[in-house]
Amino acid sequence: MTYTQLAILSVILVVIADRYVLKTHLLQRKAFWTAYAIIISFQLITNWWLTSRKILSYSEDVILGLRIASAPAEDLLFGFSMVTLTISLWIFWGRKGIQRL
Repeated sequence: MTYTQLAILSVILVVIADRYVLKTHLLQRKAFWTAYAIIISFQLITNWWLTSRKILSYSEDVILGLRIASAPAEDLLFGFSMVTLTISLWIFWGRKGIQRL
Protein backbone atom coordinates (compact mmCIF):
# COMPACT_ATOMS: atom_id res chain seq x y z
CA MET A 1 0.00 0.00 0.00
CA THR A 2 1.38 3.41 -0.92
CA TYR A 3 1.67 6.45 1.30
CA THR A 4 -1.10 8.04 -0.77
CA GLN A 5 -3.46 5.11 -0.25
CA LEU A 6 -2.78 5.07 3.49
CA ALA A 7 -3.41 8.80 3.73
CA ILE A 8 -6.74 8.53 1.93
CA LEU A 9 -7.73 5.50 4.00
CA SER A 10 -6.90 7.37 7.22
CA VAL A 11 -9.22 10.24 6.25
CA ILE A 12 -12.06 7.86 5.36
CA LEU A 13 -11.71 5.95 8.65
CA VAL A 14 -11.58 9.14 10.72
CA VAL A 15 -14.67 10.57 9.02
CA ILE A 16 -16.52 7.30 9.70
CA ALA A 17 -15.31 7.30 13.31
CA ASP A 18 -16.39 10.90 13.85
CA ARG A 19 -19.78 10.49 12.24
CA TYR A 20 -20.90 6.95 13.04
CA VAL A 21 -18.72 5.39 15.75
CA LEU A 22 -17.98 8.25 18.16
CA LYS A 23 -20.93 10.35 16.96
CA THR A 24 -19.20 13.61 17.78
CA HIS A 25 -20.05 15.26 14.43
CA LEU A 26 -16.95 17.36 14.79
CA LEU A 27 -16.69 17.94 11.06
CA GLN A 28 -20.00 19.78 11.08
CA ARG A 29 -18.79 22.39 13.56
CA LYS A 30 -17.60 25.79 12.45
CA ALA A 31 -15.31 25.97 15.50
CA PHE A 32 -13.47 22.86 14.33
CA TRP A 33 -12.78 24.30 10.89
CA THR A 34 -11.62 27.59 12.40
CA ALA A 35 -9.23 25.77 14.71
CA TYR A 36 -8.09 23.50 11.89
CA ALA A 37 -7.22 26.50 9.73
CA ILE A 38 -4.83 27.62 12.46
CA ILE A 39 -3.42 24.13 12.95
CA ILE A 40 -2.80 23.54 9.25
CA SER A 41 -0.78 26.72 8.94
CA PHE A 42 1.62 25.45 11.60
CA GLN A 43 1.66 22.01 9.98
CA LEU A 44 2.71 23.57 6.68
CA ILE A 45 5.54 25.48 8.36
CA THR A 46 6.73 22.36 10.18
CA ASN A 47 6.47 20.19 7.05
CA TRP A 48 8.42 22.75 5.06
CA TRP A 49 11.15 22.99 7.69
CA LEU A 50 11.57 19.20 8.04
CA THR A 51 11.51 18.37 4.32
CA SER A 52 13.43 21.35 2.93
CA ARG A 53 16.32 20.58 5.28
CA LYS A 54 16.21 16.88 4.31
CA ILE A 55 15.42 15.82 7.89
CA LEU A 56 12.55 13.83 6.40
CA SER A 57 12.40 12.43 2.91
CA TYR A 58 9.83 10.43 0.98
CA SER A 59 10.25 7.87 -1.76
CA GLU A 60 8.81 9.32 -4.96
CA ASP A 61 7.46 5.84 -5.77
CA VAL A 62 4.85 5.94 -2.99
CA ILE A 63 3.56 9.52 -3.19
CA LEU A 64 1.60 11.46 -5.79
CA GLY A 65 4.45 13.85 -6.36
CA LEU A 66 2.42 16.96 -5.55
CA ARG A 67 4.24 18.91 -2.86
CA ILE A 68 2.91 21.68 -0.68
CA ALA A 69 5.48 23.66 1.29
CA SER A 70 8.11 21.12 0.20
CA ALA A 71 6.24 18.16 1.74
CA PRO A 72 4.02 15.61 -0.01
CA ALA A 73 0.38 16.65 -0.22
CA GLU A 74 -0.47 13.40 1.55
CA ASP A 75 1.00 14.82 4.76
CA LEU A 76 -1.97 17.20 4.94
CA LEU A 77 -4.32 14.21 4.87
CA PHE A 78 -2.46 12.47 7.68
CA GLY A 79 -2.37 15.70 9.70
CA PHE A 80 -6.11 16.12 9.21
CA SER A 81 -6.70 12.56 10.38
CA MET A 82 -4.54 12.91 13.48
CA VAL A 83 -6.05 16.21 14.59
CA THR A 84 -9.63 15.17 13.88
CA LEU A 85 -9.38 11.80 15.60
CA THR A 86 -7.69 13.31 18.65
CA ILE A 87 -10.36 15.97 19.10
CA SER A 88 -13.19 13.50 18.39
CA LEU A 89 -11.86 11.11 21.04
CA TRP A 90 -11.46 14.00 23.49
CA ILE A 91 -15.12 14.94 23.03
CA PHE A 92 -16.29 11.31 23.13
CA TRP A 93 -14.40 10.47 26.32
CA GLY A 94 -15.49 13.75 27.91
CA ARG A 95 -19.12 12.81 27.32
CA LYS A 96 -18.44 9.44 28.94
CA GLY A 97 -17.00 11.14 32.00
CA ILE A 98 -13.54 9.73 31.48
CA GLN A 99 -11.13 12.11 33.13
CA ARG A 100 -7.40 12.12 33.64
CA LEU A 101 -6.48 10.74 37.07
